[in-house]
Amino acid sequence: MKKYFIRYKPFLLFLIKFFLTFIILTVVYQVFLGRFENNKIDSITRLVAKNTVQFLDLFPADAAIEENKAGTFIKLIYNHTYVARMIEGCNAVSIIILFISFVVSFSGKLKPTLLFIFAGSAIIYVLNVIRIALLSVLIYHFQSQLSLLHGVLFPLFIYGVVFILWLIWIRKFSLYATVTTDK
Repeated sequence: MKKYFIRYKPFLLFLIKFFLTFIILTVVYQVFLGRFENNKIDSITRLVAKNTVQFLDLFPADAAIEENKAGTFIKLIYNHTYVARMIEGCNAVSIIILFISFVVSFSGKLKPTLLFIFAGSAIIYVLNVIRIALLSVLIYHFQSQLSLLHGVLFPLFIYGVVFILWLIWIRKFSLYATVTTDK
């Protein structure tokens, strides 16, 4: 048994660090969400909605947000048409938690790890706002393609960005980046 632990130690440490970070961040986020009574909209989702409208306002279009009467989601209105419903899952926090968990599991030195987590999280946040804005515009113009746009293309986009950030982290900054191979 000890022989297998030594042999697979790097993999086991990766799993332990990943799941421990993921669980801790998820619990912290759930506690944060618990502060919003009766499934009310959390402040991060409100900020994402506000930033989405601010981004759309950079272009010649009329964009607005409106909280539904029950306060459980935010309506995104584009050119006077209700095009999207924003809920807690739209704020990319769960994706950022996944990103951070992976970076921590391949952590390097403390300062580069923290800087990469901060920069990567900011990139994911900004690209998520742009993703929601683009999705809203495309839904406005191509309502019949809603399933393809929302269910396939835009998740592929955001997870693709996260995957690229992970590759950059592993190849350039993690402890594994210091291992060089001669070709």
